[in-house]
Amino acid sequence: MAQTRITPLILAGGSGTRLWPVSRDAMPKQFMTLVGQKSTFQQALQRLGDTTLFAAPIVMTVGEFRFFVQHQAAEVGCTVTVVLEPERRDSGPAIAAGALIALQRDPDAVVLALAADHVILDTAAFHEACRRARDAADTGRVVTFGISPSEPKTGYGYIQPGRPLEVEGVRAVQRFVEKPDAATAARYVSDGYLWNSGNFMFRSDVLKGELSRHAPELMSAVSAAVTGATGDTLGFTLLGADAYGRSPRTSFDYAVMEKTDRAAVIEARFGWSDIGSWEAIYDIAQRDGANNALRGPVVALAAENCLVHAEDRLTAVLGVKDLVIVSTADAVMVAPRRQAEDVKHLVATLKQAGHAEATNHRRVHRPWGYYESVDAGERFQVKRLVVAPKGKLSLQKHLHRAEHWVVVRGTAEVTIGDKVSTVHENESVYVPIGTVHRLANPGKIPLELVEVQSGSYLGEDDIERFDDVYRRDRV
Repeated sequence: MAQTRITPLILAGGSGTRLWPVSRDAMPKQFMTLVGQKSTFQQALQRLGDTTLFAAPIVMTVGEFRFFVQHQAAEVGCTVTVVLEPERRDSGPAIAAGALIALQRDPDAVVLALAADHVILDTAAFHEACRRARDAADTGRVVTFGISPSEPKTGYGYIQPGRPLEVEGVRAVQRFVEKPDAATAARYVSDGYLWNSGNFMFRSDVLKGELSRHAPELMSAVSAAVTGATGDTLGFTLLGADAYGRSPRTSFDYAVMEKTDRAAVIEARFGWSDIGSWEAIYDIAQRDGANNALRGPVVALAAENCLVHAEDRLTAVLGVKDLVIVSTADAVMVAPRRQAEDVKHLVATLKQAGHAEATNHRRVHRPWGYYESVDAGERFQVKRLVVAPKGKLSLQKHLHRAEHWVVVRGTAEVTIGDKVSTVHENESVYVPIGTVHRLANPGKIPLELVEVQSGSYLGEDDIERFDDVYRRDRV
């Protein structure tokens, strides 16, 4: 009898700050290209492409990221079920909700809970670990993937393996321990402890029982949120907001793994990183002869042991050592590599000082495409708009600004008042203050425009929507 295919449950709702200025609240690391040619979320989807081993993934995320998930999954040809958390409640409720949804589909569901922002270097070894973890899950175990430490890092939790179980390579968990100091970490490594990767495998019915036993308040709230879930016309599943908000904010480790007597660990040897800091990126990056990890338009002369990440402009470094240098369109960050974990404190300081760059990129993504700020001054602002094929902005008006649109690539369908017209490359159109209008791309290539706004107030909140195909009023 064939084994049940594994249902992947990808957690993609987090907002990383330790990889600032590339990862920001509005566009976090799981959707960015930091390692390889795709985002880590897309890499996770591609690792799950073996349809004999894996069923279609469930992706847990939050409302502001739902279109990133949808678009990036489509780019790699993957069909996913997108489930929206009404609010972030940590990994415990998120995994519980995904497991219950999988159980609705299949009473024998075996779930693989994965973080969207992890890097795994050996796909074949990952698949083999998943097969063995499934065998252990079929015996009623809740399995975590432990990583053999390459060094005594203090940024990870550790797992002490216990007695061997009936599945080869799988052992009972003796205990979980929190992030240690340097001396304790060194002792853990010498004693055979494993890093806790935060990825799990279990039967959904088994997890339901463990949640009812060890986290009944969480189980009650999440079960009601799943029962009260609704779908929308865009294909998203929305968990019941009131019920989900009653769930405790807690990690899956604390809610289940540290309490259950079913915990097991498999030592995974597939080359893993949670890319939780720039130092973690450096650890897995390719390096030159001077031990520098360079990405983007970078020139390094007489530099050693540096990570230099440049996105939009030439970044040149000379005669420096042991630094992290990150350059984006609107921010530059320089820090000693040994302090890479402290970037989150820098971001907190920037937020407290009111710097928008702490949270938002110059490029702001929307369901229809994106816009970038080009220039701004008193009573004017210039933006570059890119509208995806078949993309359509909401029907809207502004009370304080007029807009001029110049089409530089593609063909625009423009609604102004009751008139709908087609605007071609090198043509322009004017939208008066207070006029109902809409911009759409009916073509097969991206539509690019230069937008010049003029008026007494130019904030993004000066917008009244009358019709929005993306239903942004719902989430």
